[in-house]
Amino acid sequence: MKERAVDVVVVGLGPGGEDAAGKLAEAGLSVVGIEKELVGGECPYWGCIPSKMMIRAANAIAEANRVPALGGEVTVSPDFSTVADRIRSEATDDWNDQVAVDRFTGKGGIFVRGAARLLSRDRVLVGEDVYVAGRAVVIAAGTSAAIPPIPGLAETPYWTNREAIATREVPGSLLVLGGGAIGVELGQSFARFGSTVTIMEAADRILPLEEPEASEIVTAALAAEGITVATGTAVSKVDHDGAVFAVTVGETVMTAERLLVATGRRPALAALNVDALDIGLGSGGWIPVDEYQRVAPGVWAVGDITGKGAFTHVAMYQAQIAVRDILGHDGPPADYSALPRVTFTDPEVGSVGLTEQQARAAGVDVATGSTLVPHTARGWIHQTGNEGVIKVVADRDTGTLIGATSVGPTGGEVLSGLAVAVHAQVPVATLRHMIYAYPTFHRGIEDALRDLAM
Repeated sequence: MKERAVDVVVVGLGPGGEDAAGKLAEAGLSVVGIEKELVGGECPYWGCIPSKMMIRAANAIAEANRVPALGGEVTVSPDFSTVADRIRSEATDDWNDQVAVDRFTGKGGIFVRGAARLLSRDRVLVGEDVYVAGRAVVIAAGTSAAIPPIPGLAETPYWTNREAIATREVPGSLLVLGGGAIGVELGQSFARFGSTVTIMEAADRILPLEEPEASEIVTAALAAEGITVATGTAVSKVDHDGAVFAVTVGETVMTAERLLVATGRRPALAALNVDALDIGLGSGGWIPVDEYQRVAPGVWAVGDITGKGAFTHVAMYQAQIAVRDILGHDGPPADYSALPRVTFTDPEVGSVGLTEQQARAAGVDVATGSTLVPHTARGWIHQTGNEGVIKVVADRDTGTLIGATSVGPTGGEVLSGLAVAVHAQVPVATLRHMIYAYPTFHRGIEDALRDLAM
């Protein structure tokens, strides 16, 4: 066993880990970055980027089909091979990360391919080599798809998001297990390329973390496209006969060519030996961190494994905080009160801060206001594909917004102004006296504020 002393060891080079490792190397520290899969993590290869490329293509097909209602005739012939080729090109030659590796080593980092195992708070084992960190260990191990213990499922060739993204062929029929963001995004995309899609969700509505109004609008939009949404479903068994999946729900058996399991993510800590840190894991198996991403003396953690939100933007945000702290630079602590997220369905669902239910559960004296996007001037002009709602959640005591949801054709973009308002704690009175450009989708914020009883 060979030991090597360095300043920093970063375990996992997903978005947050790669960013932290690169910045620390650029600061002049000797940094070892360890990755067992692909540098860049889930996002550029199987997550954010390729899925949105698929969604972009699917949305273009849907928009073309709306032309007759607006003026003209268009014949649309979906071709998934174009999408598959584009994804492989973006993933740098069929999921090759050499460009990302070179990007990191070009900043002075030392790259190590392999599975890391913690031996202590400053010693990390990879293969037969031990890296001793004199200054910091940063854990950015990420998450993997959570697979529920349904009888028979493990023995079948089910898809996770990875197989769904990597496919070259659109299945004739697709069952989606899980009605969260991944399930509804991919389900709608495959439907627009010709799949017969059924989405099954154990909760009483899809997108259960979002406002009920958002779930209702997206459910209606999916149904209008011929997608079946089955909520409150408890799957008791999964079979596969070599060609077709059979999923048992109560007394009903649903069949399809493919089964996509999209039931969440779990921390990828099984082989990491977190016990060596002598800390207690949080509920759900997350690594607990303080407001500066510290786990224990000499140890920091960033990204999905901290349980603060499985989003690239959270991992990058946390990486900045950890880097400043490791380098001894001053900076603000982590603040998740205005954490934004977007589900890229059509219509898009953007949200920031607390939902109405979360705010009431926290004991806030809540006021809400909302407006339907089709009732706004821009929504009326848009005419087709204009489903949506803008909802604001305010704290009567502080007179500020503490949450907001924007559902619509550009829901994620309209969210930007709402995110600033929540983050900066802009008084509702100030927001009400702004000038909102006409006729824009974001002008609907003014209508929602007008509906706010406070």
